[in-house]
Amino acid sequence: MKFTELISIAGYAIEAIGVIVVVIGTAISSITFIRAFRQLPEGVAYRSYRRQLGRSIILGLEFLIAGDVIRTVIVTHSLSSVAVLALLVLIRTFLSLTLAMEIEGRMPWQKS
Repeated sequence: MKFTELISIAGYAIEAIGVIVVVIGTAISSITFIRAFRQLPEGVAYRSYRRQLGRSIILGLEFLIAGDVIRTVIVTHSLSSVAVLALLVLIRTFLSLTLAMEIEGRMPWQKS
């Protein structure tokens, strides 16, 4: 097996971990919400659910970006693949920032 094939597999594995993180995070968040819905005051369970779900999505996006970077930089050496990577990273970074702002109520670099 060539080095580039091994790195490509590693990139896909990291992306798969990102998907697994989102799926498991969604399941855990949903189960926690269902259990806490009737026990907590109105709106508290929902806000907690959104926060937990958003965090799992952000973490999953980080893994997806890492996998894309590894595969594009090491395996594919074309200008078009780097441009696609840049666009994907830009979109995913925007999503991460907006999710972080939604969860925390402020931008990540602002003091709480």
